[in-house]
Amino acid sequence: MASGKKGERLDKYLSEALGLSRSQSRALIAKKKVLVDGLVAQKADWPLQGGETITLEGQRLERQKYVYLMLNKPQGVVSASQDKRDLTVTDLVKEVFPRRQLFPAGRLDKTSTGFVLLTDDGVFAHEILAPRRHVSKTYQVLLDCPCTPEMQRGFEEGVTLADGQKLEPADLMPDPQAPCQAVVVLHQGVYHQIKRMFGVYGAGVNGLHRLAIGSVRLDESLAPGQWRPLSEQEVETLRRESGS
Repeated sequence: MASGKKGERLDKYLSEALGLSRSQSRALIAKKKVLVDGLVAQKADWPLQGGETITLEGQRLERQKYVYLMLNKPQGVVSASQDKRDLTVTDLVKEVFPRRQLFPAGRLDKTSTGFVLLTDDGVFAHEILAPRRHVSKTYQVLLDCPCTPEMQRGFEEGVTLADGQKLEPADLMPDPQAPCQAVVVLHQGVYHQIKRMFGVYGAGVNGLHRLAIGSVRLDESLAPGQWRPLSEQEVETLRRESGS
């Protein structure tokens, strides 16, 4: 396994392999947790020659080509890579991934919450968002009025928006215990789609929380603002569901 370019510093390699800041990498080295070809690394600027076996607490490392993160977006955070006024979803992870060019694969409104997928793999993001391959999105919705059979039929047939745009069929499943709550599954991505769909029926959306992308559900252990890497299985599931 190639460790990196000849002359590359060990702390730089650790940063990219583990998705850590340079200071976090230096801390691991200082704690004598990093071995290079079986020898304890003594300094952060240890120059690599290429081809070394690098281990951390007995586990071999290799550079991480792309990052895939599941983030539970809080209300008030913007789904963007950068914003001059507001906190963004990438701001929530930049301390751990300071050099990664991460972006949200799909967006949530500033007032909406839930599953945002962050990555630096542009091809992967295109595959799961492309209209012909669009992976479904599942939402918990809170309305200002009860769901009606008319809404359910309209969603099933495909809502025609106020501007005349005919949408693909969507699934609307009211909560039998809470008439103003429902689960909605979308199979396409249109700007402010759910709010505009319910608006056709005179209903307002008071809360919107994304529960899942495809069959990958938001980890319930993640509090608002928390995140974790997607597992290899979850990434492969999304690839399969996009038909890629």
